[in-house]
Amino acid sequence: MKIELEQFRVLPGETIDLIQRSTTVLPLCKSDKHYAERLQRHVNHLSTLQQLLYADNRHAVLLIFQAMDAAGKDGAIKHVMSGVNPQGCQVFSFKHPSDAELQHDFLWRTTRDLPERGRIGIFNRSYYEEVLIVRVHRNILLSEGVPSPLLGGNGTNPDIWKGRYRSIVDLEDHLHANGTRIIKFFLHLSKEEQRKRFLERIDDPNKNWKFSAADIAERKFWPKYMKAYEQCLSATSTLNSPWYIVPADEKNSSRLIVSEIVLHTLESMNLAPPKANVARLRELKAIRAQLAR
Repeated sequence: MKIELEQFRVLPGETIDLIQRSTTVLPLCKSDKHYAERLQRHVNHLSTLQQLLYADNRHAVLLIFQAMDAAGKDGAIKHVMSGVNPQGCQVFSFKHPSDAELQHDFLWRTTRDLPERGRIGIFNRSYYEEVLIVRVHRNILLSEGVPSPLLGGNGTNPDIWKGRYRSIVDLEDHLHANGTRIIKFFLHLSKEEQRKRFLERIDDPNKNWKFSAADIAERKFWPKYMKAYEQCLSATSTLNSPWYIVPADEKNSSRLIVSEIVLHTLESMNLAPPKANVARLRELKAIRAQLAR
């Protein structure tokens, strides 16, 4: 089955209702074997394109993954990027900010880890946490040293979120203008599927480490998180740095969709190794003659 990427893309300014967005898709493969073969083709092609990205040395690629707990961010990164040269790819996960990070603006700690030209950077969670978890848990906002006029009563001033959306879009526009291509994935998981995956983590001793009581506590805020995601996706998806809402209830399908989007983006960049000029060709010819002797 062909993957129609545009059905997952969020258009600039589009009103998002996540209840109306499916967390599943029709099967993309006939069997597990078919899935493995298809994903491997994607992985091999991505490896080739990553080498061209490095040789071309004009662009960087930043992949951003956001989702509720157990949506499969780690698995998508692991499987889709399995064939990429580790020297050309960096993965960063952003947890609760440190005391030092809280002394800076909300974009500071993530901009330090942006990818260099020729490389792929992956943010497992990102600066978008500052308009998601911080919006759901206002006590975090109050600990960030934000000037009082921006806060309103206990962080209820809506202008602070509009301002942060604007700062994010401006940052991404700046990065795009300087050669960084940004792709943003929201792995859209249903609350019921999350429940099943939590039970699996509890029942499987090898997965116990993935589960904590805090995960259950966050489920109570599901409606607030969905509202925060809806407004964030609508406000920050642009032509140059789009959001994709990827159905995540079926892991194999979500990984294929993610890999297809990454490939499509890299293919559209017209990557090519640099061509040698006349002087360089003359130099290589002389070196070759020397080696041949």
